[in-house]
Amino acid sequence: RRSVGMSISEVAVAQAAGGDAGAPTVFDKIIAKEIPATVLYEDDEALAFKDVNPQAPTHFLVIPKKRDGLTQLSKAEPRHKALLGHLLYVAQDVAKQQELADGFRVVVNDGRDGAQTVYHLHVHVMGGRQMGWPPG
Repeated sequence: RRSVGMSISEVAVAQAAGGDAGAPTVFDKIIAKEIPATVLYEDDEALAFKDVNPQAPTHFLVIPKKRDGLTQLSKAEPRHKALLGHLLYVAQDVAKQQELADGFRVVVNDGRDGAQTVYHLHVHVMGGRQMGWPPG
């Protein structure tokens, strides 16, 4: 497999992530306040917080507070439509709060080849610099 633009460690972590085992994830622990996070937004359905390994000057994640089977985007079902829309709405709302008026990138990693490392759906929002293309 070729992994252009990703470090070997990122690929290794994604390949070793093992997929969805159903066990609590680091994000479940953040939601439960067992692990600290810099929270930027929270409501009954979603939580947005700063990424601990930022890839841009501004990098935050938006996650559903309940996984409800939504461990990957590819696992989405019709019942998840409203929540998926809400996550994107929260992403743009927090991007405005973070003063990303010049633009931002939204990324969802899905599965091993998509470099997903945590099997709890999460939306990356990155900005504060010019993004390159193709992304890798």
